[in-house]
Amino acid sequence: MAPGPPALLLLLLGLLLLPLLPGLPPRATGCPAACRCYSATVECGALRLRVVPPGIPPGTQTLFLQDNSIAHLEQGALAPLAALRHLYLHNNTLRALESGAFRAQPRLLELALTGNRLRGLRGGAFVGLVQLRVLYLAGNQLAKLLDFTFLHLPRLQELHLQENSIELLEDQALAGLSSLALLDLSRNQLGTISKEALQPLSSLQVLRLTENPWRCDCALHWLGSWIKEGGRRLLSSRDKKITCAEPPRLALQSLLEVSGGSLICIPPSVNAEPPELTANLGEDLQVACQASGYPQPLVVWRKMLQPRDGKPQAQVQLEGGAPGLGGHATRDTGSGMLFLTNITLAHAGKYECEATNAGGKARVLFHLLVNASRQQSQQLPAPQAPATRPVGQEPQHEGGSMAFRALGLATQTAITAAIALLALTALLLAAMICRRRRRRKKMPVPSGEGTLFVNDYSDGPCTFAQLEELRDDHGHEMFVIDRSKPLFTEIPPEEPPEHNPPEGLRSGTRLPTRVAYEIHC
Repeated sequence: MAPGPPALLLLLLGLLLLPLLPGLPPRATGCPAACRCYSATVECGALRLRVVPPGIPPGTQTLFLQDNSIAHLEQGALAPLAALRHLYLHNNTLRALESGAFRAQPRLLELALTGNRLRGLRGGAFVGLVQLRVLYLAGNQLAKLLDFTFLHLPRLQELHLQENSIELLEDQALAGLSSLALLDLSRNQLGTISKEALQPLSSLQVLRLTENPWRCDCALHWLGSWIKEGGRRLLSSRDKKITCAEPPRLALQSLLEVSGGSLICIPPSVNAEPPELTANLGEDLQVACQASGYPQPLVVWRKMLQPRDGKPQAQVQLEGGAPGLGGHATRDTGSGMLFLTNITLAHAGKYECEATNAGGKARVLFHLLVNASRQQSQQLPAPQAPATRPVGQEPQHEGGSMAFRALGLATQTAITAAIALLALTALLLAAMICRRRRRRKKMPVPSGEGTLFVNDYSDGPCTFAQLEELRDDHGHEMFVIDRSKPLFTEIPPEEPPEHNPPEGLRSGTRLPTRVAYEIHC
């Protein structure tokens, strides 16, 4: 018997009110385009998606979004999926996870982020995942695991971090993972790992550390002893092959086969030059701090604050920048740079450079003085009469002062170099002059000096009566023929000798013709 009109009206009204009844699961609102939906599972893999597609049913428990091009999880993109239990986002292009990205998934048990481009993990990235059991982070680009990264995962049992570039695991990075049973850190860039880093893992059963460039020094002594004493049960036969990469004398040796006496460290030594420097207002400054030791020390810069009310002197670490200070510093191994830009009076004071390695710590202080000349010149537009200053007060240089300390560091360096160059030039000139004088004293007398030279001329005979004494430009005496003088001088008659003259000489005999003589002295 067909229902009457009142029965039909009641049936239709019941169907309309059915979704509003409490305790009943929400009705599926459809399936995203190109995805496949069945039961409580939605498959949207390998669809070249760039974002999480809209329209996913709120009751979905398993969501496949692998092999797409999702680079960012939009704020609230997963908010409607409170019933989600399994989320697969592997092989996408995720570069970062926003803090609280999975806050709306308190029932999530498994999260796969393998094969993305994650470079770092923020402390609040996994807030809200109180039920998460398995986390896949393998095959990313992670380089550091900072303190308290996994603090909000109290029930996590498996953490897969293999095939990254992790080189630093901070002491509290794994804090909060008291339920963790499997930790895979294989195929990374770890050189060392501290005992404190593994202390929170009270439930650990499997540990994988192979294929890392381990630095076998004193910092790794505990790991070898721990494995030999009780940690061996956590390692499979393959995982026990923890091979040393350095120092060279221990390369390719197994850590378990190296004696404890061979695992040594060299405490750091640190140096900052110069220890004190004066800078002008508005200038930029760079100071290098060099450290040595083994393993290579980690260098950190700090600003020493003035003590107040009897409290100990405080410090501000300058890594990445210090609020209100206008400066920053690099934190690196072997050396650290201190950068101060647009220097003000607040920059003046003491800075500490600290070098740390497994062998100990070393510190050195750097003192910065700030010249306030630029500030004074801006406040005083016209020159004032010199005023007396209290005794002991440091005089301030005016803007146009030529005092050496009032000049910038580059100007001071240039002036010093120029003075040194001039002094060197003067010394070289003096040495050249002395050398020439010594050569002249030792120089032999030229051939013919002080010797009589007789040259034959073709312009007729001459006698000593025609020679005239002169001096040349060098002061040498010389005789020159003067043709205007008579060839022979008048000689008074002498009585003939009693004996006969020699043969060949007769009275009236003349000198040979066409012969002339020039005498040099």
